[in-house]
Amino acid sequence: MLTEIKIKSLKPRAKLYRVADQGGLCIEVTPGGSKLWRYRHRIHGKYTMVSFGSWPEVSIAEARRKHAAARESVKAGTNLATARQAAKAQAALAAANTFEAVKEEWLGKNRTRYAASTLRQIARHLDTILPAWFRSRPIREITPADMLEVLRPIEERGHVQTAHTVRQRCGLVFRYAIATRRIDRDPTQDIRGALPPIVVRSQSALTDPVAIGKLLRAIDGYVGFPTTRAALKLAPILFPRPANLRAMEWSEIDFDGAVWTIPADKMKKAGGTRLEHLTPLPTQALEILRGLRALAKDGDRFVFPNTQRPGKCMSGSTITMALRALGYDGETQTGHGFRATASTRLNEMGWREDVIERQLAHVPRNKVRRAYNRAEYMDERIQMMQAWADYLDGLRTAPNKVTPIRARKTA
Repeated sequence: MLTEIKIKSLKPRAKLYRVADQGGLCIEVTPGGSKLWRYRHRIHGKYTMVSFGSWPEVSIAEARRKHAAARESVKAGTNLATARQAAKAQAALAAANTFEAVKEEWLGKNRTRYAASTLRQIARHLDTILPAWFRSRPIREITPADMLEVLRPIEERGHVQTAHTVRQRCGLVFRYAIATRRIDRDPTQDIRGALPPIVVRSQSALTDPVAIGKLLRAIDGYVGFPTTRAALKLAPILFPRPANLRAMEWSEIDFDGAVWTIPADKMKKAGGTRLEHLTPLPTQALEILRGLRALAKDGDRFVFPNTQRPGKCMSGSTITMALRALGYDGETQTGHGFRATASTRLNEMGWREDVIERQLAHVPRNKVRRAYNRAEYMDERIQMMQAWADYLDGLRTAPNKVTPIRARKTA
């Protein structure tokens, strides 16, 4: 039997040679000086050999333990070489089917289904929040308990909505894995009810005319970047979704026709479909945009470019931070809240609900299923948007007394 001293004394020769230990276990000495553990055995009448690693990384004791286990497998009829090949193939398959690998494949397959910005947001969200051990685990091995282990700390930090969003986005990946026959079940479905429900809160918004006028005057006094000030001024006039406003492009603005056309791929889904949206531009909005156009550089794509990242649009937090700088926190007024401000006041001013809802890009599902008319109620919307901008001017200039401009009732 081999000893550590004897193995250490073995010198390389011109040709490879082997020194036996016991039961087919031997040490193989290569011309380069490597000393490798080998097990020579016969299976189904044929001799074959498997490796247990190199000495001294694998000690004599460890090599003998591996040899003993291998001998038992051979006695049971296992072909060690074939078993190792199968294990390597299984390991390679698992490495190619980690959660991270399947997620990347899902992203690639959905480039035409989702907006590029949405896919980037999903990828960034999962990459940032999911721990490395989860993303690198073979997707078949991820259990509901693993999923809950990831989500529970998020919930305990008070971010219940984020936990639900992560669960939903992981579910997209798991369901794709089911469709491509990598797994049989979606572990995110097995933990439904394990997270506390989301408490839905309305976006904070001012609806009192005097308070709105005070905010408008504060915006007029904003001393930050001109583009940020312009975005703050346009938000209450046009009341779009904040993501649409900050991603506004010059190619979407028709100055002659006084209309802003938001492409379908930038819009929120309505009835499972993204629809192009038209926003009439009152004279006040056109004046602001013309002022920005004069400041724009040649080749600028975005109306509100990112000051830190060339070629990108304004950050999603810019308007929020600007409002905070003016003394309006998330409990008082948000960028999204300008939509609620406009909706509330326009309804009170007598404009038709259908016209208001259409301008807000709220499209009922039954209308999505029918032929869609992007210019629906356009004449009334043009009148309403100009009347709304004029109304805001009145709030701005008359701090304590406001006479609403009421809409003309239509049959």
